[in-house]
Amino acid sequence: MPTRTARHGAAVAALLLTLGAPDVAAAPAPPPPEAPTTAGAARTPRTPDTGDAPGAPDTADAESAGAALVARRAALAAASRGGGAAGLDFRACPPVEDLPSHLQCATLRVPLDYARPDGPQISLTVSRATATGARGAARQGALVQNPGGPGASGMSFPLVAALPGWERIAAAYDLVGYAPRGVGRSAPLSCQDPAARAKGPVQEPVRPSPAYKAERRAQAREYANGCARRAGVALPYYTTANNARDLHVLRAALGEDKLTFMGASYGTYLGAVYATLYPRHVRRMVLDSPVDPDPRRVWYRNNLDQARGFEGRWRDFRAWVARHHAVYGLGTTPEAVQAGYERVRDAVARTPAGGTVGTGELRAAYLQAAYYDDVWPDRAAALAAFLRGDPSVLAAQAAPDPAVAAEAENATAVYTAVLCNDAPWPADWGTWDRDHTELARTAPFETWANAFLNLPCASWPVRAERSPVAVGAQPERLPRTLVVAAERDGATPYAGAPELQRRLGAGASLVTETGAGSHGVAGGRNGCVDRHVERYLLTGATPGWRVRCAPHPEPAPVSLDDRAAGARRALLPPVV
Repeated sequence: MPTRTARHGAAVAALLLTLGAPDVAAAPAPPPPEAPTTAGAARTPRTPDTGDAPGAPDTADAESAGAALVARRAALAAASRGGGAAGLDFRACPPVEDLPSHLQCATLRVPLDYARPDGPQISLTVSRATATGARGAARQGALVQNPGGPGASGMSFPLVAALPGWERIAAAYDLVGYAPRGVGRSAPLSCQDPAARAKGPVQEPVRPSPAYKAERRAQAREYANGCARRAGVALPYYTTANNARDLHVLRAALGEDKLTFMGASYGTYLGAVYATLYPRHVRRMVLDSPVDPDPRRVWYRNNLDQARGFEGRWRDFRAWVARHHAVYGLGTTPEAVQAGYERVRDAVARTPAGGTVGTGELRAAYLQAAYYDDVWPDRAAALAAFLRGDPSVLAAQAAPDPAVAAEAENATAVYTAVLCNDAPWPADWGTWDRDHTELARTAPFETWANAFLNLPCASWPVRAERSPVAVGAQPERLPRTLVVAAERDGATPYAGAPELQRRLGAGASLVTETGAGSHGVAGGRNGCVDRHVERYLLTGATPGWRVRCAPHPEPAPVSLDDRAAGARRALLPPVV
């Protein structure tokens, strides 16, 4: 749920969409260096691990003790600048990362299985822009970012150093991005051979029949089996708990005693799990567009909530289009705009736009409108052009991009593995069918696509115990943290924000962008929010228990003649 990867679309950082992305394929992932044992693979520690010396009660768990050992080694290597298996040797980034020459890259070695800290190792890619020190700013350490997914890479994050509004943060911090385990070149995970990927157009029924549901169930089982075949014994180790342990080691390898972190969408859950496992190693955290961390909602119920959220945001888009009927001519009510969308959907079901855009591609393209309002003008213009007899605009916006197909498959594979490994999912189809049939009555836009995306978890081949981390169960008070959220966010519904704040404790502050719903608030959309984020990162001061900011301006409509001008983009790459 966090953000399904699915809907990823932004080449900027290869961050995909999020929870509902169509299947795409990538090259198979290489096997781990040696065959690790799978005993306890997907276990989540029942007690927090502060990362202190071996023998303490909270490090009795083998994985926690292993993570503490590896982090200590990384810290020693950083202190001595001796490199080695745990050290970071920053150099020019390899061409495959497609990053500018002023950025530096390194690889971090971590165990595949933290219960065997000296067993098979994997490498995580890391990027960095060093603090500029502009205007005499004192360096405050490293700021590490995770953009969400799970399945998104943060390797492009340091690029924000050159963007307006980031000068003071870039002056004080090394900006550090990384690709989490399974993502990009970090022990890449793949579940599907490129040749097995269905070619577009994809046609999805409005109301899935029993036969169609049976077909998708079979595809989901095959996808889950493909994950097992291609990942082998490594599959159980793609978990949020291991992502948090990797972050613990990365912090130490950067020479930081405490972590300063920005996480968006799924990245908020990763940050919350880190804070639960390593409360003594938290310095500052900005958690943007939070996932509801209640273990009872991770992840099956979170995804049901998300489908409801998308429905509300889909209506927001249609209401905006209706307010601009003079520009688009699509009707003066959300219902009229919906009718136009349905005419387009019926048309591409008969004759795919550009030969590649069927109902599946159409839904995926308009799902982006439920994520980010800056795509509203382009999506509205595409509908208007299609209904006036020009399908080329829609084809250009919605056609699958072969250039990012491998990234999209990789992101979907990691998303699936982490969510399926993290928590129990209903194994019986009857539960899925009942819950989603009921939900689709009021939230039809994305309910079934969400269900089928996550359905591999019903037959997931990892049989180890899966129990979500009890976020908020840390034995000591956390330092001040900052949660930011949009009131109408569909991808991570707002109810998750006060729940996360409550679990982080009395030091957590919540900044709400009222009346808005774009996913990912910090980083350029809202000056009020950004001022609170900057002040917190630079001084540690939070604005109070709960603070409200007015919404950022809605996008201006773009006429059919001017649609190439595009919409204003947020400073940060889109979160997923």
